[in-house]
Amino acid sequence: MRTLGLIGGMSWVSTRDYYEHLNRGVRRRTTAMASAPLLIESLDFSRLWGLVDQADWDRAAGTLGDSARRLEAAGAQGLLICANSMHKVHDRVAAAVNVPVFHIADCVGAAMQAAGATNAALIGTRNVMTERFYRERLVAHDIDLMPPDLAMADEIDRIIYEELMRGKVTREAERTLKTWITRKQQDGAGAIVLACTELAMIVDIDANVLPVFDSTRIHAAAAVEWMLAED
Repeated sequence: MRTLGLIGGMSWVSTRDYYEHLNRGVRRRTTAMASAPLLIESLDFSRLWGLVDQADWDRAAGTLGDSARRLEAAGAQGLLICANSMHKVHDRVAAAVNVPVFHIADCVGAAMQAAGATNAALIGTRNVMTERFYRERLVAHDIDLMPPDLAMADEIDRIIYEELMRGKVTREAERTLKTWITRKQQDGAGAIVLACTELAMIVDIDANVLPVFDSTRIHAAAAVEWMLAED
């Protein structure tokens, strides 16, 4: 198997989930005793959240680029950035190394296209829902996206940053997301994209009113395919 590097810690909660999904995926495809060959650098998220201006994002790009170079030097043959929002600097991170850095939105778009999904509502942090860097990748896979839900953006950010990224799950947050998804179905959405790596903590992926495409699971599954592919 190829060795995969994870740029994690954004948050540690979702990095834990990546580790589990990758190992379960490898085990399903190989033998019960198999483990995924992984190199993980867990960054200090306290230095990487609340990014506002270009200087903040330049600093983040430098931090993730340095991490990518260290992982490559340690033997990683491919890399994942384990956070949707940080894919805003994906291209700069990818340019810092000589190994592939798999874009989470490309993986999600390919999975949706394979499943025949053609339109969806996107939910994640404000920058993921509203900015072009993520939405354009999905549109390139022929996915028609509903307009971002600005009325809910602050509440979704609160749930993500103040609860989920701290490992906290509440019934209120579960009800909020269930109501939001039901409303999106009524508005005409054909699917939901969970474009935050922690949202699966409060959304039932497998039993919902709409098909739910969980970016964390999809990103990890694509990485497993790559790890096991023949050269």
